[in-house]
Amino acid sequence: MRFVDEAKVLVKSGDGGNGCLSFRREKFIEFGGPDGGDGGTGGDVVVEAVDGLNTLIDYRYRRHFKAGRGANGSGQNRTGAGGADVVLKVPVGTQVFAAEDGLLLTDLTRSGMRAVIARGGGGGFGNAHYKSSTNRAPRRTDPGRPGEEFDIILRLKLLADAGLIGLPNAGKSTFLAAVSRARPKVGDYPFTTLWPSLGVVRLDDAEFVLADIPGLIEGAHQGVGLGTRFLGHVERCRVLIHLVDGTGDDPVAAWRTVRAELRAYGAGLTEKPELVVLNKIDALPAEVAEERRAALAAAAASPVLCASGAAGVGTTAVLQAALHFVQAGREPS
Repeated sequence: MRFVDEAKVLVKSGDGGNGCLSFRREKFIEFGGPDGGDGGTGGDVVVEAVDGLNTLIDYRYRRHFKAGRGANGSGQNRTGAGGADVVLKVPVGTQVFAAEDGLLLTDLTRSGMRAVIARGGGGGFGNAHYKSSTNRAPRRTDPGRPGEEFDIILRLKLLADAGLIGLPNAGKSTFLAAVSRARPKVGDYPFTTLWPSLGVVRLDDAEFVLADIPGLIEGAHQGVGLGTRFLGHVERCRVLIHLVDGTGDDPVAAWRTVRAELRAYGAGLTEKPELVVLNKIDALPAEVAEERRAALAAAAASPVLCASGAAGVGTTAVLQAALHFVQAGREPS
């Protein structure tokens, strides 16, 4: 299934039903009178977050959603039936924006959350509504009010506890495959990962969700490479695991490149806790790995862990450090 994290759709709530013009005419009833009922309310457009979905691909091929119209009122003071709602089922973590002005309408962060995006139009009054002591036979009725119609943008931000970031070919997919049951595409060439991947990491009695996003390169915030489109998927992460290729020409420069792109993207990513990891140390002599680790630690002004996803070296220490931040973020404030 293709990963789709953004879709634009047109939604329209149902129109209200018309009020009824009717008078009571029954045999052996001496006095009649108006008995036209009101029209029914139009259906709403509702967005609901459900489990089991991780893509918005359903909204790539169907782009129009219309709720049911309210039924017209009828005689004997019968109100028309309400129109059927239309429910858009989306993955947990989906945000809904108004396409016209970019206003955030709702953010569905928990399974079962529902939000009414467009409310149905009200039903029109029947002539019985206008009966009064001075107007015993009103012939006035109202048409149903129209529903709302506009474009919305669905934008998915994966709900992960920790996120893997780094340059292309830094070993992120290999690391994710080594520490979880996820099986992302792995290759010895840049941009192996084209779509974000999720994996559940189990450590002792605890577990957390780890996200792998496509690699960043210099100028990504200007659209170079795959751009920064997928950085939105780590906005909700409690900690970022920054993998730096230890076999690269200049690990310090690689770290600075990614940090610059995070800073250019914004959204508070540079304020998140960051675990800097010198990756692929199995391919380096011990003295070279230590030299590069020390240089990276000096540049980042923080401790640097060493690991190798391919060899399974140092991954547990990285996960334990990440779990510390994840559990701290889960504690109620």
